[in-house]
Amino acid sequence: MKQFSSHWKCEVFAAMCAASLALGCGAAVASDDHDRARQALEAGEVLPLRTILERVDREYPGQVVDVELERERENSQERWVYKLKVLRSGGSLVKLKVDARDGTVIGKRGPGEHKRDQQKTRHGGEGN
Repeated sequence: MKQFSSHWKCEVFAAMCAASLALGCGAAVASDDHDRARQALEAGEVLPLRTILERVDREYPGQVVDVELERERENSQERWVYKLKVLRSGGSLVKLKVDARDGTVIGKRGPGEHKRDQQKTRHGGEGN
């Protein structure tokens, strides 16, 4: 049976340590995100996800397949935003951006829509 050099064993060990550290850091970041989201909910900065889903379902019925809560910066202002992916009947996927404070849909992308179309709608014109 072939013997591995001690140098090779050290390299493998170092790679395994680096990978475990990277995975550990990722878990810590996810935990921090969860904590920040919980604090925002407790401080009244965001509505509960259940409330958001009920409001969205009235206008965009379907199955929610993905949800993210993110802190976004726009025009030097920050706000919490829920990003939802809704699978509609017929199989179309709609991506919604919802203001987490009041539940207003502030962005929508679906089949045939592009980011440019979304900006025209949001700014009320033909792309200023």
